[in-house]
Amino acid sequence: MAGTPIERFPIHLGLGATAVSEPEFTGMEWYGDYVARHAADGKEGRLVGFHRFTQSWDSWEMHPAGDEVVLCLEGAMTLHQEHADGSTATVTLGAGEYAINPPGTWHTADIEGEAAALFITAGEGTEHRPR
Repeated sequence: MAGTPIERFPIHLGLGATAVSEPEFTGMEWYGDYVARHAADGKEGRLVGFHRFTQSWDSWEMHPAGDEVVLCLEGAMTLHQEHADGSTATVTLGAGEYAINPPGTWHTADIEGEAAALFITAGEGTEHRPR
């Protein structure tokens, strides 16, 4: 029996130390359905997803409910952060390195070449804005 590919089927970590395989990721609209499916978990729920990138992000995002872990698994990415207190940071991640986006931190990433990353996100209330 083959395992489930995280790149297509994210995982929800929920209350009671549960782990649930999610329906196939289909794009940005998928997130609205995800939030509805797991609303009862509130800010304690976490989405674990994997994405490959061949270009820089075209938007910023922010998670108000909790920390987000960004773990670079392949290539390199430069993470830009605008913290809730107005300070900024730039963190370059190579394979095997991670950064944490605190709650309320707007973030985006630049990609040179190709990169892949695992995200562990407190997704409740996530916001996006154009870059």
